[in-house]
Amino acid sequence: MATTPMILPGPTARSWIKRDHAHLSPSYARAYPLVIDHGRGSEVWDADGNRFIDMNAGIAVTATGHSHPLVVQAIKDQAERFIHMSGTDFYFDKMVLLAEKLNDIRPMEEDLYTFFTNSGSESVEVAVKLARHFTGRQHFIGFLGGFHGRTMGALSFTASKAIYRKNFGPTMPGVLHIPYPYAYRPTLHSLPGEDYGDAVLDYLEDVIFAQMVSPHEVAGILIEPIQGEGGYVVPTPNFFPRLRKICTKYGIMLIADEVQSGMGRTGKWWAMEHFGIEPDIITSAKGIASGMPLGAVMARKSVMTWRPGQQGSTFGGNPLSCAAALATIDAIVNERMLENAIEVGDYAMDVLTGMQDRHPTIGDVRGKGLMIGVEFVLDKQKKTIAHDHAENIVTKAFEKGALFLSCGKSSIRLSPALNISKQLMDEALSILEDSITEAEAEL
Repeated sequence: MATTPMILPGPTARSWIKRDHAHLSPSYARAYPLVIDHGRGSEVWDADGNRFIDMNAGIAVTATGHSHPLVVQAIKDQAERFIHMSGTDFYFDKMVLLAEKLNDIRPMEEDLYTFFTNSGSESVEVAVKLARHFTGRQHFIGFLGGFHGRTMGALSFTASKAIYRKNFGPTMPGVLHIPYPYAYRPTLHSLPGEDYGDAVLDYLEDVIFAQMVSPHEVAGILIEPIQGEGGYVVPTPNFFPRLRKICTKYGIMLIADEVQSGMGRTGKWWAMEHFGIEPDIITSAKGIASGMPLGAVMARKSVMTWRPGQQGSTFGGNPLSCAAALATIDAIVNERMLENAIEVGDYAMDVLTGMQDRHPTIGDVRGKGLMIGVEFVLDKQKKTIAHDHAENIVTKAFEKGALFLSCGKSSIRLSPALNISKQLMDEALSILEDSITEAEAEL
């Protein structure tokens, strides 16, 4: 049954939007005029009382859903004890307990040290510094389509949209970009039947290392295990095992940016676990504390060898955020959210694959767990980019009561809370298909 669109934004939302535009930076990019009032689980209500299914989880942030009661209680309990004590200068229990928990769920054999930050961008900055410190080298490899943040160091790796870098150059020197193993839209030529990841790594070894920079001068390779902003792109099977061998061969730090893909998003604690290899350094943020500002850099103990004072953060590892993160991990484990992410994610993939057969503009469906991308095209044979069409679908879905976000050149992402029910997923997918049908009729 088709869903009737709502008249949005409502009067209260319009009032807040007007005041927002009068006082807040114009750099904030809003996908649609949603003014949230409150949320519970995978549902949110706006300032006028309209209800929506949140298929974004605050851009993969509210891992346990909005205002999970265990997380809320943990924040309240910690706030009554103390709100701030800088972990750079003092000790406190929650910071230690969280580092122990992260070590317990590490994707490496060797034990970890953890450094806490405020955000994903700051985590990337710290990881880059650590790689330089440990290797004594200065150069890095990043990937086209990658998003790692907007601070100046992280921005030097971000290559998903030109607008992010416009008027901000020069960025940090020493970063070279190569194509991501994006098999649906290959940049490089590959032979029929060849794993496109091999073509990418041939380019790295035969062109970049042979003609641009010696591998012995490269400190780290920074990569998203599954690209987020770039289109929710899943790499080809051969890619990561061979990349790990290359990094080991040349003493290069393999830095996994798990800011979006980590903390259970793909049905495993870390997306790298799907590929059977171990990184040297991991960056985390977003879902780690169910919405509280927190990031983390985790590295093998043999790698994080810097001395006191070489890295610090006034607010990184804030007690409230650490308490929220501990509750987040407990909720994910006790409520079997990793298993739910796989079960509901597999179900969604099946439904979306069926939609692909029915709709001429769905070019590709890909993902793992609850990190799913749907790429839209104007022609399936030519794979013509359909940016405006994808944005039209997002807008129509919003007006019908489901929150989606676009990514890449013409994809829509599904990144709901890890505990989303199959019933809510069904409702959201029904709205999505209604929106696709309407948008296709307008082409």
